[in-house]
Amino acid sequence: MSDVILVLNAGSSSVKFSMFAVENGVDRLSLVVRGTVEGIEGRPHFVARDASGRPLADEDVAAGTADDHHEAALAALLGWVEGHAAGWQPVAAGHRVAHGGTLYAAPVLVGPHVIGELEKLAPLAPLHQPHSLSAIRALARVRPGLPQVACFDTAFHRTQPPVAQAFALPQELSRAGIKRYGFHGLSYEYIARALPDFAGAAADGRVVVAHLGNGASMCGMKGRQSVATSTGFTALDGLPMGTRCGALDPGVVLYLIEERGLDAAAVTDLLYHRSGLLGVSGCSSDMRELLQSPDPRAAEAVDLFVYRIGRELGSLAAALGGLDVLVFTAGIGEHAPVIRRRVCEGARWLGVRLDEAANLEGDPRISAADSAVSVWVIPTDEELMIARHTCDLLRAAGPAGFSLCESGPKVC
Repeated sequence: MSDVILVLNAGSSSVKFSMFAVENGVDRLSLVVRGTVEGIEGRPHFVARDASGRPLADEDVAAGTADDHHEAALAALLGWVEGHAAGWQPVAAGHRVAHGGTLYAAPVLVGPHVIGELEKLAPLAPLHQPHSLSAIRALARVRPGLPQVACFDTAFHRTQPPVAQAFALPQELSRAGIKRYGFHGLSYEYIARALPDFAGAAADGRVVVAHLGNGASMCGMKGRQSVATSTGFTALDGLPMGTRCGALDPGVVLYLIEERGLDAAAVTDLLYHRSGLLGVSGCSSDMRELLQSPDPRAAEAVDLFVYRIGRELGSLAAALGGLDVLVFTAGIGEHAPVIRRRVCEGARWLGVRLDEAANLEGDPRISAADSAVSVWVIPTDEELMIARHTCDLLRAAGPAGFSLCESGPKVC
């Protein structure tokens, strides 16, 4: 049997997963499978591919009841994993969890107390937190002895100074937890670890990472730690995203309620699901489609996206006291050279000089030799980051590993 770490990213209608083989104790991880269980609220469909992209499974699976969509999906996934001819044995599961609040600045072994604390944070990440917790509970029912680790998208930003986390609100509200948390931390943490291999000693200097995808944000780092970021109390803030509005005058929300008659549910739907690139363009949230569309509204959406990146870049450079390194990552950052070009052209005032050929050819370094700022395209790997954290906790537990009990996790 081969020990594997299962990495899960649960949504409302799907469970994305990857699986890493544990080699040499817990010192090396190798991706062996990646896939999804889609349509879990209706007709679940299971797809798996190996590390090279070769199909391993493509089949319908049994549907769950209205109360256990995730349970049925995870039961099908684990049944396939444990019955595969390769002889895989899951030893732990790591979950991407959007929000850790002020309590969790590092990954944590999940037990009943932890789940209770994370439930309280669901209003701060309504699109993600409830589904992650549903998957954690479902997996505990399907495999009660399997250790589970929660890895937080907010944890990386807990190194920010208090002033960077504060809103100008009464102190009692700040003490109640209304502050800037930041998101996409697992992606930024991966880039922070990988960056010395690309940028050398400059990796510890003044760095801005642009995580540009359907969810988008930017982070300023010093010493490879988060100093400031574009997202705040929720993942609505900062850049416009696929369907989310990004930074918005709070007065707009008051206007929508008082003058347009929208209630909280309608405002939530508007800002989370019908805004961003989709809202501006009126046709798509997909940057690939927008770049190819002749519709002038599509061009407006792209223009706004690039403009806001430039504004955030200037803000983060101010927080850092300058800029040494700029990194593009995530779906748009890694695969849209026209967006990278436009951002770099707008950042010439910061000393950025683009190498056009390198940018088009997909080289890791896309800045010109005379650029005062080195610019890089580095693929992120949040799943590997989660697997590493899960392994670190296994290592800390020693040879005996973990056991779970009703009062919470204990190290045996």
